Amino acid sequence: MLSLPLVLRAVAVSFALVTAVRAAHPFLCTDASGNKVALVSAEGKIEWEYECRHPQDCWVLANGNFLFCHEGGALEMTRDKKVVWEYKAGPDTQVHACQPLPDGRVLLVENGPCRIIEVDRAGKIAKEIKLRTPPAAIKLHDQFRGTRKTKDGHYILCRKGEHLIEELDGNGKTLRTIPVPGDVHEALLLPNGHLLIALGEGHKVEELDAGLKVVWELNQNDLPGNPLQLMTGFQRLPNGNTIFCNYLGHEQVAGQPHFFEITPDKKIVWQFADHEHFKTINQIQVLDVPGDPAKGEILR
Repeated sequence: MLSLPLVLRAVAVSFALVTAVRAAHPFLCTDASGNKVALVSAEGKIEWEYECRHPQDCWVLANGNFLFCHEGGALEMTRDKKVVWEYKAGPDTQVHACQPLPDGRVLLVENGPCRIIEVDRAGKIAKEIKLRTPPAAIKLHDQFRGTRKTKDGHYILCRKGEHLIEELDGNGKTLRTIPVPGDVHEALLLPNGHLLIALGEGHKVEELDAGLKVVWELNQNDLPGNPLQLMTGFQRLPNGNTIFCNYLGHEQVAGQPHFFEITPDKKIVWQFADHEHFKTINQIQVLDVPGDPAKGEILR
């Protein structure tokens, strides 16, 4: 028979395990090397998936549909896999960023043609912003990544291969360029005016204030036993925690979590690893955070 202290300890451990399961979020993610978009339950079960070549951005829309881009374009799809909107990119073009906009359009960035476009519900280009062509040494695949339109109508553009963030006004005029220490994959303008930046194989994340001073950073070895490999997509949660994707491709160390949720003081509260079903999770949106992404209510 167990003593009372051992019984209490067993109950405490059991409660902790249950709490940990309940703390996990259901989520939608893209697996670039695995060539699929997947919906995963809070228990870690794949509930929905769709095959496409090198998907990048993904969104759970207010209507319950999924919006995502892949190398050859972008789709909005219902949960029964009915395509309700689609954009097909032209030849010698790659699409690595998308964003739903309040007017129903979808923002896309095209590597190759070097442009930001806003595509209407009929699949037609309603607005085009021509971008400066990167230097010839930058491969097509490495030109641009996660790009966002802000509430004031500006564009925050990730020039991946150039290690630059560019802010443009609504007409495409460059307002500023920000050199960064890595191949930037995503840059998000936070409500307080700060920029949160995932720096790819720079093995770090930085938060810059309005004066571009680093006010918070996550360095390669800040999380014991969980080094940063290639930092890609992320999501800021209402409680102030952030989920960061740690892309495990490019011959990086296998076996680590695909992503983790950390507190502002760099404590891991949730992490996910499923190397049987996923290769390189590079973007995520959790489903249990309320808000309409097209209205900027989800910080992605």
